[in-house]
Amino acid sequence: MKFLTAIAAAWVAALLVGCGDPGSSVPSPVTAGTNGVPGTPMPPKTQVTLVMKTLTNPFFIEMEKGARKAQQELGIDLQVKTATQETSIEQQVQLVEQAIQDKTQAIVIAPGDSLRLVPVLKKAQDAGVHIVNIDNRLSPDAMHASGMKPVPFISVDNERGAYDVTRSVMAKLPGPASAAVIEGIRTADNAQQRKRGAERAFAENPKVRVVASETANWKIDEAYQVAQVLFKKHPNVSLVFCANDMMAIGVINYLQETRKTHVRVIGFDALQEAKTAIKAGQMAATVNQQADQQGYLGVKTAVDLIRGQRPEIEITVAAKVVDATTLD
Repeated sequence: MKFLTAIAAAWVAALLVGCGDPGSSVPSPVTAGTNGVPGTPMPPKTQVTLVMKTLTNPFFIEMEKGARKAQQELGIDLQVKTATQETSIEQQVQLVEQAIQDKTQAIVIAPGDSLRLVPVLKKAQDAGVHIVNIDNRLSPDAMHASGMKPVPFISVDNERGAYDVTRSVMAKLPGPASAAVIEGIRTADNAQQRKRGAERAFAENPKVRVVASETANWKIDEAYQVAQVLFKKHPNVSLVFCANDMMAIGVINYLQETRKTHVRVIGFDALQEAKTAIKAGQMAATVNQQADQQGYLGVKTAVDLIRGQRPEIEITVAAKVVDATTLD
């Protein structure tokens, strides 16, 4: 396995050693102590649960860091729960069920699926739990059909981010090109938005022809396998948009092994591995969607709701194109 996969694998191994089971609470939550007066208990702390897709993607490590920053600033009890993989939707459902049983006051969720989490989140709302949606938008139609009330949504403009990064890379193309799209989970709104943004940018350039669009479900290994099939069928593809950096790394690993050096790969997330790949000339560009800021604002918005405030129903975090000219 090539260098980038080794980095990602080492990261995952370190997480599993440091965090234990990724489906359980990650580092120990804050618990109530005393207020300095012997025998006098502190009043109960505000309780918020953050439910994420996984901790095997560094993007969500950054999201947790932002959430922990909000925890420290606000002095709350924050429980962080994650599924094993980004495709482990039923695990996320179970984590929400557990949060309801634990009588959390608010759930901040980055849902792995825009449809399948709605019923259990409606159940949470009915139990009096405040809901804040971050990263991937819950389906408004599914929410309406279930009777779920609108909830604050915090994320980047995924379509615009994908459009901007794809357009910036195409501006440097030397001539006509065949392009491909590697999608995320197809029932996830952010995957749909990123695909739409990339395709819109491709459509504006008459020199570019999209020859394939396949899903790799956000995963390195699946993207590697998709790339194997893709380049056998379309050996002349010279431009690949990947809906996240993990999939972009999988494609790059395949390109390195087969010594294809003419392909421009675009990612999304601005992981450190992606920045390293850009510096090495293996990736053309990616998008920084400020995962830490999403985690921070998600927890802060949840606390606002608990305290009876009325936060904005939609908060957009800035998305920034990252390439060799804009690296940190």
